[in-house]
Amino acid sequence: MTYDDFRASLSLDAPPSDLPATLAALWHLDKDDWHAAHEIVQAIESRDSAWVHAHLHRVEGDLWNADYWYRRAGRTRPETSLEDERAAMIAALLQAA
Repeated sequence: MTYDDFRASLSLDAPPSDLPATLAALWHLDKDDWHAAHEIVQAIESRDSAWVHAHLHRVEGDLWNADYWYRRAGRTRPETSLEDERAAMIAALLQAA
């Protein structure tokens, strides 16, 4: 799947069934369903899920919690916009899939 394919899938009612869980979480976030996204990443133990979890708390405005999850992901909170961070995350996670 390409980044453009991911963006186009947002017109669907559900994420594509072959989408990895971290990307499914970001799909739900892009569909304005923060809670569904959070539920997905809470159930996964990986650096990538911690990265997505951090982003979710950054979106929420809970920077203390976001920073905790960035540390778990081996990252620091970026200085970029939420939209730019999310686009970079999607691209990186798609490449790793």
